[in-house]
Amino acid sequence: MIGPGPRNLITDVPGIKVGNAGSRDHLTGVTVVLPDKAAAAAVDVRGGAPGTHETDALDPASLVERVDAIVLSGGSAFGLDAVSGVMSWLPARGRGFPVGDVRVPIVPAAILFDLANGGDKDWGGRPLYRELAVAACDAASVDFALGNEGAGTGATAGALKGGLGSASAVDGDGLMVGALAAANPVGSVVMQGQSTLWAWALEQDGELGGQTPPDRPVSLAPGFPETLQPAASTTLVVVAVSERLTRVQARRVAIMAQDGIARAVRPAHTPFDGDTVFVLSTGGGHPPGPATVARIGAIAADCTARAIARGVYEAESVAGCKSYRETYA
Repeated sequence: MIGPGPRNLITDVPGIKVGNAGSRDHLTGVTVVLPDKAAAAAVDVRGGAPGTHETDALDPASLVERVDAIVLSGGSAFGLDAVSGVMSWLPARGRGFPVGDVRVPIVPAAILFDLANGGDKDWGGRPLYRELAVAACDAASVDFALGNEGAGTGATAGALKGGLGSASAVDGDGLMVGALAAANPVGSVVMQGQSTLWAWALEQDGELGGQTPPDRPVSLAPGFPETLQPAASTTLVVVAVSERLTRVQARRVAIMAQDGIARAVRPAHTPFDGDTVFVLSTGGGHPPGPATVARIGAIAADCTARAIARGVYEAESVAGCKSYRETYA
């Protein structure tokens, strides 16, 4: 048997906390995933327009094997400044890779585009994203809100309001997998001409409002919006796993979890998206064999699809962009 964890959040995985901070005036925000201690990590980037920080450090051939936090931010390239806030917050708490007497936090990050969502983007010389990142770190907890929160504050999903979503799954052996997604894709999360989310068949315990199955085959036409902007979208995902994974194994799980984006969004991994999946491994003991890694990857993909759909389902209408629930009430 396998089903959602007790919170149905990524924080069901032991050793994981999430903090959010956002600005309703600027319609943007930051989400920080904070492991209790440095965790093995990997990344897979499939979108054609990514914006990332420190992803090369996650290559298995690189020196540093663990990360101290992962940042997901709005603001396009401006949002990469959120890393500076986390970099200042962590050493004050003794966190970071030791280099002599100095602690250097390892903080990979990825950003999404929310600059054209109607919010006030004239923040001048104010270090907005650094401030939001520090606030997100201070707010980190095992319980956190979804929808218009953190990196999902100003997100859009095709023609609908996007948002921050999360989901988890636990099996009978105690394996726990969780996913966190900032859903801001150029593609559609809803079947064309229907109200059914693409991820409807994976819904657990009414987490998507009790989806109605599709009543007819879907169109073969891609679900693109009428106008497309370069670098105007992106779905960002963090997967956490309770097993101890090597960095190579974590990378395989990240690759498999990308399928979850394709299950929840059509089309996915376009030239206009920066689709990025991070994986964190918090467990101890010996790394599992390939069969277990395959099982973890399969569960991670489904959790990713559920998290994306849940982020859109939980979002609220804002700045003229209607939510899923308002559109299909």
